[in-house]
Amino acid sequence: MRFQVPQFIEVEDKIFGPLTFKQFVYVAGGAGICVVLFTLLPKFFAFIISVPIALFALALAFYKINDKPFIGVAEAYFKYTFGSKLYIWKKQEKTAVGKTDAERQRPVEQMYVPKLSDSKLKDLTWELDIKEQNNPVTRDEKGI
Repeated sequence: MRFQVPQFIEVEDKIFGPLTFKQFVYVAGGAGICVVLFTLLPKFFAFIISVPIALFALALAFYKINDKPFIGVAEAYFKYTFGSKLYIWKKQEKTAVGKTDAERQRPVEQMYVPKLSDSKLKDLTWELDIKEQNNPVTRDEKGI
């Protein structure tokens, strides 16, 4: 049994001449609002108000930013502008608990590390492990 798989499903159908249904609604809505403004207001005020409305309607119908429709960009703008914002990261100075100034300024004591083998690599790993155990560094101090 063979099934026909639809192709080009991302492309909208052209219904009104070269316009899709969404484009037609945006252009017709903008033109309708402009006609209403010209009938109700004096010509000068109607022109001043209708030009931004017509440009917005044309942008909704035809303008794309990074291959995304302008309606998606406008929606993201309004959500960001009027939505609540959650700030997660706020840097705060951390203070050490239970340490005095003398303990903080005291230098780290040197430890004697015995030589275990003739291999330089093993000695180096042993030395790094011992230093890390004596002076552990937290993730905040590393800058991570």
